[in-house]
Amino acid sequence: MKKVILSSITAVSLMISASVAKDVYATVDGVNITKADINIAIQDPRVNFDTLPEGAQKNVLEQIINKKLLAKHAFNQGIEKDKDYLESLSKLKDDLAFQVWQRNELRDTKISDSESKKFYEENKEKFKQPSMLEARHILVKTEDEAKALIKQLNSSKELEKDFIELAKTKSTGPSGKDGGYLGKFQTAQMVPEFSAAASSLKKGSISKAPVKTQFGYHVIYLIDSIAEKTMTFNEVKGNISKMLATQKYNENVKKLADDLRSKAKIVIK
Repeated sequence: MKKVILSSITAVSLMISASVAKDVYATVDGVNITKADINIAIQDPRVNFDTLPEGAQKNVLEQIINKKLLAKHAFNQGIEKDKDYLESLSKLKDDLAFQVWQRNELRDTKISDSESKKFYEENKEKFKQPSMLEARHILVKTEDEAKALIKQLNSSKELEKDFIELAKTKSTGPSGKDGGYLGKFQTAQMVPEFSAAASSLKKGSISKAPVKTQFGYHVIYLIDSIAEKTMTFNEVKGNISKMLATQKYNENVKKLADDLRSKAKIVIK
């Protein structure tokens, strides 16, 4: 019975941060089972109940229904007078009070644009975006294979399109299925030989010779070269504001806690 009580308390605590759901999935004696109930039962924000197989959805709903019925049964039997229930409820009240107070304090902690701007101006080096390359590649085992691909691509009238098709059919690398796409990366993220070759290319061109690395021979297509830049204040002020608000909140809470501790009688055993 104690486990049932504690489980219910955990569920109530989690509901503090859960968004109010309008969707009703079932009712138990007139009480709605909502999206919030579903999220508490699953306890994994990565899982979307609505995309689960029908059988899995049914199992989740059955668990919630049984839990609500058992909880109602417990109340009917007078669980509210049980010692364990009362002790757990008392602890829960403290936790809920702190959680709601914390949420309200964070919400009410404001940062002015001038504060954010001052931080930005004093810490511009933190907002530098390093130079990046965006590229595709075809990886093969031998130099001759790579040379044959380069020769074929040099006569292409739709270079990137043909490069993608060849990557899908010829590349031995894991990116082959994606047309050899490597995304955007800093040069330091790739092996030196690859980075040097990619950096020397012009946008929309391929390597003129096979690029040998420890993985094999590469043919590289450079999609874009992005220069180093410092992000503007408008691009980062939202993140700065959140960071400074959290920092200010932590400072205020520490100051308040220290003040309260100085006035309290604390015995550590």
